[in-house]
Amino acid sequence: MVTRVATVAFQGIEAVPVDVQVQIAPGVPKFLMVGLPDKAVKESSERVHAALIASGLGLPPKRITINLAPADLPKEGSHYDLPIALGLMAAMGAIPQDALDGFLVLGELGLDGQLASVSGVLPAAIAAQSRDLGIICPAPSGPEAAWAGEGIDIIAAESLLALVNHLTGRQLAARPLPRKYLPNGALPDLSEVRGQQVARRALEVAAAGGHNMLMIGPPGAGKSMLAARLPSILPPLNPRELLDISMIQSIAGELAGGAISDRRPFRAPHHSASMAALVGGGLRVRPGEVSLAHNGVLFLDELPEFAPQVLDSLRQPLESGETVIARANARVNYPSRVQLIAAMNPCKCGMAGTPGHTCKRGAACAGDYQARVSGPFLDRIDIRIDVPAVTAADMIAPSNAGESSNIVAQRVHAARERQRERFLEHGAPDVFTNAAAGPTLIEKLVNPDRESQALLLQAAERFNLSARAYHRVLKVARTLADLAGVDRVARPHIAEALSYRVNMGLA
Repeated sequence: MVTRVATVAFQGIEAVPVDVQVQIAPGVPKFLMVGLPDKAVKESSERVHAALIASGLGLPPKRITINLAPADLPKEGSHYDLPIALGLMAAMGAIPQDALDGFLVLGELGLDGQLASVSGVLPAAIAAQSRDLGIICPAPSGPEAAWAGEGIDIIAAESLLALVNHLTGRQLAARPLPRKYLPNGALPDLSEVRGQQVARRALEVAAAGGHNMLMIGPPGAGKSMLAARLPSILPPLNPRELLDISMIQSIAGELAGGAISDRRPFRAPHHSASMAALVGGGLRVRPGEVSLAHNGVLFLDELPEFAPQVLDSLRQPLESGETVIARANARVNYPSRVQLIAAMNPCKCGMAGTPGHTCKRGAACAGDYQARVSGPFLDRIDIRIDVPAVTAADMIAPSNAGESSNIVAQRVHAARERQRERFLEHGAPDVFTNAAAGPTLIEKLVNPDRESQALLLQAAERFNLSARAYHRVLKVARTLADLAGVDRVARPHIAEALSYRVNMGLA
């Protein structure tokens, strides 16, 4: 007789059904596991054996076969421990065989029978709900599973013994409650930035339209300070965005205690990050920084210090909004709709173009340094601005001289609402920002007049704008009109959008 327990394998953020089949048959004592298990899954036999002994049970001296179906799907991770253990217990008669019907099971076992949290409980719970199943998981992962909804039956136990007591009706476990992460302190406020009016304006435009942005300036000009304050002016997450972010964080194991946060992600990887760390991959494929920043901000400081091939690996995620990781036996997709904010010095010494400073290496210093960033990568950045050194007059000005984040956020929110309503009217309900609109749609929404078209044509010929650059200028111009509260994109909006595009001769 074969006992079956439902669990899942993860492909990206998708939970694929897996059937754990357990057979105990007469024969030479042996423990076999088939179905393309990786090393962590193969080692589960030792953990399961020890956990059963700690719970007062032992494996019978028979031939035990565990099949993880479908057999051609690679199985990775330690979350197969619990379904294998429960399948064995049901096959031995320690728990009723029908006790596991209607449940999806995942969890890692310790040698003492304690259940440890595992990654991916939230997408597993959502998959269970879609199949009209409940979920059995470790107690530390219970609050995470509870976010799947009130209609799903959740059993979250501290140990294998406590789980058996619940399944046999001896001691019932309480249903876990969803937990929310409450970060300490408020977000950094934009009013703390001294001077830099042009940069503040560009940051507001970037936030309003979801545009990628590059800041170029000497050390200490406030580039990192500005980037850190972008989340404070972005609109709150809608339920769909919050769910997508939480599922990625769950797969990556970054939901501490099962608590989710309603703040947009802000990821700032060091410039020594590898390609796998930035875009995802590795021996066990997992999301990279660009996916962990989905629906949030990816900040790349000291942009030219990143390896050129690492930066170029971001070109596809920035264009399509998803990361595709291809392997010989798997193809994994992760959502990666991010707002890229990058910062760089104008040259290696950092002071090129600063009044009163002469670079020791001459003009070649700036050219060689900026050439480390490829043209195709720069082509995907909508806004490029100079961030000059802060003057003494700016430093002695009152600390509250600039607008606060709350005031700017109101204008950004109003502009985003205009975009959302406009995209709904044009049959694109999944598009929320101008930056995410396709070329055909943005041309239809902008529809420049004759004067604006003449200006665009002149700029395209003078600065050799690519087709992608042309459409990104239109997107920024549409955002500028939304911030101004007007429906028609006019020549001043096109002119300002072009000024952000051709900065530093990087068009």
